Amino acid sequence: MKIKNYIKLLFSDTEEVQNEQLIALLADIGYTGFEEQGKVLTAFIDEESFNDEKLNSVLSIIPAVYSKSTIEDENWNAQWERSFEPIVVHDFVAIRAAFHQPIKDVKHEIIITPKMSFGTGHHATTYMMIKQMEGMDLEGKTVVDFGTGTGVLAILAEKMGALAIDAIDYDEWSIENANENAATNNCTRINLIQADKISTAATYQIILANSNLHVILDNLASIKAVSKKGTFILLSGFIKSDEPAMVKALTEKGIVLINTIQRDGWISVLALVN
Repeated sequence: MKIKNYIKLLFSDTEEVQNEQLIALLADIGYTGFEEQGKVLTAFIDEESFNDEKLNSVLSIIPAVYSKSTIEDENWNAQWERSFEPIVVHDFVAIRAAFHQPIKDVKHEIIITPKMSFGTGHHATTYMMIKQMEGMDLEGKTVVDFGTGTGVLAILAEKMGALAIDAIDYDEWSIENANENAATNNCTRINLIQADKISTAATYQIILANSNLHVILDNLASIKAVSKKGTFILLSGFIKSDEPAMVKALTEKGIVLINTIQRDGWISVLALVN
C-alpha cells in the first residue's frame, strides 16, 4: 500500500457552537477525524482528498482562523503514541494501545493502533456508540458496522458474542487498520468490506452506523432494506441541530425511536424496526 499522508487543520479561538457547525460541514466534505480541546478544533483529512475550494466554501459559512500542516504517514504513529491515553467506558470497555498496561477491571478490553482511522473511543460519537451498546444484547446476533474506521465497534460486537459481523468502510487505509486491530484482538467473525454503500444482499439484527448526517441519510433506504422486524439500529456522527432531520427520516421509514443520548454536542440515536 502506498504512503498516505494527512492534512491537519488547526482552528483557534473557536466557540463550542462554532465547532459543532464546522465539524458538521467539514465531515460533509470528507474530513474523518476531529479533536476538540477548549477553544481549539483540529480536523484531519487525507492529503489526496483535500480541496481548497471546498474548504473555502465551508469558511464562507463559518468564518474561522486556521493553520494547515501535513502529517506524514511515518510520523503518525509516533505522534499518536505521545498523545493517546486509554479510554474507559464504565466497567464495560477499555480501549488501549499495545504499549499501555492491561486494564483488568472491565468486561471487555480492546487493543488498537488507529493509523488515522476514525474511531478510537476518544471522540464523543464513538464513546456514545459504545455506551449504547452496553445495554444491548448482541449474543448470537448478525451485525453490520457501517463506517467501521478502526474496527473498534465491530471488535466490541464480537466480544459481546455476535455471531457474524460485516464491517464496512470506503477507505482502504481504514480496512487495513481494522484488519490489523481485529487480528490483535483475536477476532475471527469479522468480515471486512471496502465499500461506500451497504449491500442489500443480507439482513442483520443489529445495525451500527457512526458516520455523519448526510452519509446516514443517503444510506437509510439500504439500512431499512437490510433490517427486519426486531432489528436494532444504532446511529451517531451528527450534532444536536441535526437531530430533528434524523428523527424525521427514521419515522418516515417506519423506524421507531427508542432513545437519544448526547455528549459534547453530539447525538447518538437507538431505534427499532417494527
